[in-house]
Amino acid sequence: MGKEIERKFLVKNKSYKSLANGTHYQQGYIPTVNGMTVRIRIAGDKAFITLKDHAVGFTRHEFEYPIPVDEAQQMLDLMCAKPQIDKYRYVVPATSPVAEHNLCWEVDEFLGDNQGLTIAEIEVPSEDTIFDIPDWVGEEVTGDKRYYNSHLCNCPYKEWK
Repeated sequence: MGKEIERKFLVKNKSYKSLANGTHYQQGYIPTVNGMTVRIRIAGDKAFITLKDHAVGFTRHEFEYPIPVDEAQQMLDLMCAKPQIDKYRYVVPATSPVAEHNLCWEVDEFLGDNQGLTIAEIEVPSEDTIFDIPDWVGEEVTGDKRYYNSHLCNCPYKEWK
């Protein structure tokens, strides 16, 4: 069974851009009645379907499978709620006192209805994993549902007051 343990932070400046190239992401969510998440994602020239349950602390079960890009585009067009997420993702190596962790920051710079929002996420092997926080990473927003991609579809950043 797959598990995702993730921490989310706001981003203070754009210096992360000098550390990585961005990949364009399109993603949408198939509506569910039980609060679980079914995500369809096209990332560059690859596509995935992902199923996630509710988070407990920073942890939730996650199952992700590759799917053909043309089928993912059809699912986004036909099955996913609108609006959808449009963003660039930058993957930046992270540093940690424990070298074997091989952690990475995933920095999402949102476009469209969520333009102006930039979030950094780090996936960790356990909730108590120690990692260094770069100077471009700001306030932690882990657990704040407003910053979940699935929530940003329903309540885009441009509508926040």
